[in-house]
Amino acid sequence: MSIPAQFDAKTIENKWYDYWMKNNYFHSEPDHRTPYTIVIPPPNVTGVLHMGHMLNNTIQDVLIRRARLKGFNACWVPGTDHASIATEAKVVAKLKEEGINKNDLTREEFLAHAWEWTHKYGGVILDQLKKLGASCDWERTKFTMDPDMSASVIRSFVDLYNKGLIYRGYRMVNWDPEAKTTLSDEEVIYEEQQGKLFFLQYKIEGSEDFLTIATTRPETIFGDTAICINPNDERFAHLKGKSAIVPICGRVIPIIEDEYVDVEFGTGCLKVTPAHDMNDKTLGEKHNLEIIDIFNEDATLNSFGLHYQGKDRFVVRTEIAKELEEIGALAKTEIHLNKVGTSERTKAVIEPRLSDQWFLKMEDLVKPAIQSVLVDGDIKLHPKRFENTYAHWLNNIRDWNISRQLWWGQQIPAYYYGDGKEDFVVAESIEDALALAKEKTANSSLTTSDLKQDVDALDTWFSSWLWPMSVFGGIMDPESEDFKYYYPTNDLVTGPDILFFWVARMIIAGYEYAGKKPFTNVYLTGLVRDKQRRKMSKSLGNSPDPLDLIEKFGADGVRVGLLLSASAGNDIMFDEELCNQGKGFSNKICNAFKLIKGWEVSETIPQPESSKVAIEWYEAKLQQTLVDIEDNFEKYRISDALMAIYKLVWDDFCSWFLEMIKPAYQQPIDKATFDKAIEMLEINLKLLHPFMPFLTEEIWHLIADRTPEEALIVSTWPALKPFNASLITDFESTIEVISGIRTIRKDKNIPFKDSIELKAINSENLSTYFDTIVTKLGNISAFEYVAAKVDGALSFRVKSNEYFIPISGNINVAEEIAKLTAELVYTQGFLKSVQAKLSNEKFVAGAPEKVLANEKQKEADALAKIATIEQSLAGLK
Repeated sequence: MSIPAQFDAKTIENKWYDYWMKNNYFHSEPDHRTPYTIVIPPPNVTGVLHMGHMLNNTIQDVLIRRARLKGFNACWVPGTDHASIATEAKVVAKLKEEGINKNDLTREEFLAHAWEWTHKYGGVILDQLKKLGASCDWERTKFTMDPDMSASVIRSFVDLYNKGLIYRGYRMVNWDPEAKTTLSDEEVIYEEQQGKLFFLQYKIEGSEDFLTIATTRPETIFGDTAICINPNDERFAHLKGKSAIVPICGRVIPIIEDEYVDVEFGTGCLKVTPAHDMNDKTLGEKHNLEIIDIFNEDATLNSFGLHYQGKDRFVVRTEIAKELEEIGALAKTEIHLNKVGTSERTKAVIEPRLSDQWFLKMEDLVKPAIQSVLVDGDIKLHPKRFENTYAHWLNNIRDWNISRQLWWGQQIPAYYYGDGKEDFVVAESIEDALALAKEKTANSSLTTSDLKQDVDALDTWFSSWLWPMSVFGGIMDPESEDFKYYYPTNDLVTGPDILFFWVARMIIAGYEYAGKKPFTNVYLTGLVRDKQRRKMSKSLGNSPDPLDLIEKFGADGVRVGLLLSASAGNDIMFDEELCNQGKGFSNKICNAFKLIKGWEVSETIPQPESSKVAIEWYEAKLQQTLVDIEDNFEKYRISDALMAIYKLVWDDFCSWFLEMIKPAYQQPIDKATFDKAIEMLEINLKLLHPFMPFLTEEIWHLIADRTPEEALIVSTWPALKPFNASLITDFESTIEVISGIRTIRKDKNIPFKDSIELKAINSENLSTYFDTIVTKLGNISAFEYVAAKVDGALSFRVKSNEYFIPISGNINVAEEIAKLTAELVYTQGFLKSVQAKLSNEKFVAGAPEKVLANEKQKEADALAKIATIEQSLAGLK
């Protein structure tokens, strides 16, 4: 196979992805091998690839490709999430553009539009992942609204209801007035916002006195049903048992007493609006207060808002303040910082609202999830510090509101047969529901037409918490071969922002339904931020299009660029230069391959001693690096593993090994060395393949013609072998010797083509094993160990060893002496200034430890340099 003059990333990517797909390397079926399983965090079906997806899926692909090379039956299950709120919002917006109002459609008509949208856009993000090189088992692709997936969700609901864990309750919930649905507590993001504190005056009934109350929400006065004072607050003792009049609406409300009131906040008393505040609702229940809901579902005021009916709450807030001021009921306003709950999805300000909803009891369900992570360590979070966040959430968990006022999603399987709140049954199908309803009512004449299914859909997370089980059919058929073979999965890669939403809930579900953990390790990635540390987002315009990056730098370059700085749990300060570094690394590998393949090979010439030494050293260095790589993977330090390979290939292989074995100009290389160079290159490609799959597969096949069974993707990960560590240590000194020779050549303008002599005093008793390497890389004509200093020579030191290069005729001795003398004078002056600092007791006593250590190092370096210069001068004279 001919080597191309240029490696075109796009051509290579298309060629090898098609090849992998054609040969079905990504697909997995249960067999005799040990499984290694990852389930993808399913992206929203309407989503497109962003930088977070790039990072997350690159890490997953690295893990799955490495597992494949290590001989595991690797299975990476892809899929998408139906994303109830996000998708329904997109469909509603699309219909609005077409002049269609969702409320004018039946559920079936709306769902037809939603499915049309899903079929049109649903596969986009998965196709984009293929551009990245994701080696998912595409035959196993799942969607959370697939019939079998939905059946699993419904069965789960029915099972939990029958266990007494799901109940229907009239509760205060988080209401998103834009999406017109409830949200769980975890879907509410609290943001500090600057607002106003309004001091309202309520007239005391039967007198001319006023009571001043501070509130951030004057528009809610229409829902006031009491004023509460602290019974121990003497300021308001005269108001006990009296009533007050609500401004504007004129409603007479009682003044009640409760120690809940904080006498230090505001004016020391508060207005009670049970329908629109959680704490007020608690007070209302305690004191049997009336509940008045003043809002429509879109947060406009209803008829209780009088002349403000139909207006948005924030418009009313501004207008009512003016009216209150005009009638003398607004004493003053103050600037006030307040934490406001907003919807994670729509960003709308959340409205507390009383509503009939479905809840899941969490108190007992959560216990195995706490035990497995925080006590037994059966499931490990990487980094471990996230255990604190996990513990806080799970130890303070509340019942989960699992119903949503949406149509897109699994419809709650509750069927109503009467008008009462308890006139319902829960079943997996309407036929089963009918049988239960007949049994419950003892009415055999009931038909399915008498049953009405609950109109709400289930929370999307109630679907995706089953993901590791449902993708293998574990809910519907726990004895299925796939489920028993692939579950529990091995690793989960996701963001810490959904540690509770998804990760913790999957753990809870795993123990509830399978009695097993759903995975063993959770790798929590950081966020991808820009150079200013801002989170990347479309609104800020600071997020590059991942596909544009792949087009510009190649998929391998982007993968390497992202991962080089992506340590677990830490945010990435993304810069395109990272991808350019990845592209540069690709070029380095290509050039190394071209160099090797460009050598003429001879089967007759003997192998040089220097090549034998180089091979032995590189094999040791490779094995040492492999130990580090395995350790980093074991600890989920993926970035560190890549950096170890990067340094091995760039520094050790390209910069040193290839230079050590490279034949002389226009001379052939012996076959034994060439074969070893190819062998080392192939091992490097195996190590690189999980990170750079396209380029490594390309070079792998350019090295030799390979059958599909011999492709790199299904090759074998390098095995750990014993190695001689002293070779690696000894070579570090050899590098210093070679660097010393090169420095003198550069400083004295001695061309490399001109050979030089080298003499050494081996005071350090350094190994002579690499002398042939020194001779070759330094172009040394004669290397001799001597007992005494060499006159008329330039010199340098490595540790306590002294090295001498006798001067040749092309060096002007007089000029060199003058140059070295000037350098000596400068260095002596520098030393004097450093020593003056160190002899200053005040400086030594007050300087930080690092500063002091730095000055001492300067002194030591200057002394060593002076000794070397003086030695060179003595030799020249």
